[in-house]
Amino acid sequence: MTFRTTTSTIGDDLSRRRVLQLLGIGAGTALVAACAPSGGSAPAPAASTGSAAQDFSFASWSLSEEAAKPVITGQLDTFGADAGVTATPVSYPYNEYLNQLTLQTRGGEFSGAAQLDIAWLGTLAALGKLQDLSALAQGRGYIEAGLSAGQFDGVQYGLPWTLGAIGLVGNREILDRAGITDLPSDIAGFEEALRELKKLDDGLVPYAASTKVAQLKDVQTWMQTFGCTLVEDGRVTLGDDASVEAMTWYKRLYDDGLIGADVDRFDARSLFAQGKTALYDDAPVGRSAVLADSPDTELGDKLVPFARPVVSAGDDPRALAWGHVIVVVDGDGAGTAAEYARWVTSDEAVVVDYFEQLGLPPTTQAGLSSEAVASDRFISEFGERITATSTPSPFWVYPQYGQIDTAIAEQVQAALVGSKTPREAMEAARDEAQSLID
Repeated sequence: MTFRTTTSTIGDDLSRRRVLQLLGIGAGTALVAACAPSGGSAPAPAASTGSAAQDFSFASWSLSEEAAKPVITGQLDTFGADAGVTATPVSYPYNEYLNQLTLQTRGGEFSGAAQLDIAWLGTLAALGKLQDLSALAQGRGYIEAGLSAGQFDGVQYGLPWTLGAIGLVGNREILDRAGITDLPSDIAGFEEALRELKKLDDGLVPYAASTKVAQLKDVQTWMQTFGCTLVEDGRVTLGDDASVEAMTWYKRLYDDGLIGADVDRFDARSLFAQGKTALYDDAPVGRSAVLADSPDTELGDKLVPFARPVVSAGDDPRALAWGHVIVVVDGDGAGTAAEYARWVTSDEAVVVDYFEQLGLPPTTQAGLSSEAVASDRFISEFGERITATSTPSPFWVYPQYGQIDTAIAEQVQAALVGSKTPREAMEAARDEAQSLID
């Protein structure tokens, strides 16, 4: 079996459209706008900038991550020193972040700026406490897909910080050791590759797929790969033959040790950094985390993103659109927090440095056209192979999105451990998810 990779870079003289195509931002992620949640919340208060600077808080799950914390803390310190204010960091781990931020916002205990996964925008906007940042978004060079990712019910609640997708990332050296030098483009070939990897070392997890409830949303992308739409016209389609086939396949990988037990994104990054897995799912942000945690100083040169295999030739590889926006919760210090959100997401020097430090693609034309982004092999390949065909989750249109994900994940785990058959689990997931939508 051979595994072929191609190296391509984004030239300095490429047009705006070509840059966005290579990063995949103009293709799949723009669909977030079409799938943005809608609902009748009260009119959002406009951002209150221009008054005297005030101390403010900034909430971020990235502040709990070793690689990102010093970068974001440095940004807060720089802005705070220039504005003559104190920017107080607030942090919760990613898996707890949405619940904690929702509780704090609903209870009036948090105001200021906050990092938000684009999938969560509907949930926070439904609370009626986010500011309308439309005026701050003008004239800053944000790409249209980035602006769309920060919109809910026609309002610009978020300023885009980074956009990309979640897809498969491999270690070229480990794959080569198994004789895998040709990218498997179909499910059968992919499973065969995992079995070849399994032969290398009893301690190697061939594919560090998510198997913990907190991150089992990843399996939904595999269900889409097998042909399940997840939801159509407000009706959840889990329990159909495609989702059952996907669940049966995923459980086989689990039972045969081709994926590991009790793994979430952070576990997978650790395994990958230590050379204990050949493949895992991540967004571009994962690169900085695994490189910071790895004893292999050459790991960066071995990273290779590749398109998810498909069931039938001609199918588009599936990937989940991914990104972060910064929102502003109305209250004390919100005006200065909004100015911080605009500065940190659109100042060219800041966004390019953020990319160089953490590998997160910027969302302004100036940032995307910079030499640092344009010449990055990994980001270029990631955009071409993964982000270009990414789509948002059809569940993002519902403010109950987080609960829906958890309900499905719990049933997937029940199937993995054998307490339910794949069909029983998928039918139960359908019923629980539907009850949250109705």
